[in-house]
Order: sequence, then structure tokens, then C-alpha cells
Amino acid sequence: MDPKTAVAIGVGAGALVAAVGVPVVLGAVGFTSAGIAAGSYAASMMSAAAVANGGAVAAGSTVAVLQAAGAAGLSGAATAAVSGMGAAVGWLVRLISKKSAPSTENDENNEEKKDK
Repeated sequence: MDPKTAVAIGVGAGALVAAVGVPVVLGAVGFTSAGIAAGSYAASMMSAAAVANGGAVAAGSTVAVLQAAGAAGLSGAATAAVSGMGAAVGWLVRLISKKSAPSTENDENNEEKKDK
């Protein structure tokens, strides 16, 4: 596969997985459209945030932002940001896998030496 094509596939896959995966993960941990699910990880986060803030969850806190995203979905800007981060991760994964993959160049050189 052409290296540029492979990078493009990695970037696209990362962006797609992030854009689709973030809402799924938010729901799975308990940040739902109906509110924070009882007994969930989100509920324990909310409890800890409330204890730390004297009984209330502060506006703009991580719990508040995640619940807003779970309830209303991601805004266009948030979707773009998440997709961009996913694309960057896809690009990095492609670079790392390229460096860790065995080189075929050495195999070709060894084959040439055997033929001589």
C-alpha cells in the first residue's frame, strides 16, 4: 500500500472513530440524555465533584461539561475538535506502526546476497 494512502486511511479512521465513539462512551459511562445514570461511573464522578465543592457541581466543571455533551450531544465545534484529535491519534498510530514494522528492504538485500 502506498504510504500516503495508508496515512490518509489512518487519519480518516481516527477521525471517524473519535466522532462516533465519544458519544457512545459518554453514554456507556453514564452521561445520558435523561441525566446521569444511577450507580454509574458518571454518578461517582458527580458525587466526588459535589463533595469537593461543598455539595454542588460547579458550572463548567468536567462533570458538568460531560453531562451537557451526554444530554445534548456534541456541538459542531466539539465534534470538529474530537475528530481532529482522533485524526491526530490515527496519524501517530500509523507512524508508530510504520516504525515498528519489519523492514522489507533488509530482506531484499539479503535475497540479493544469497543470489551472488
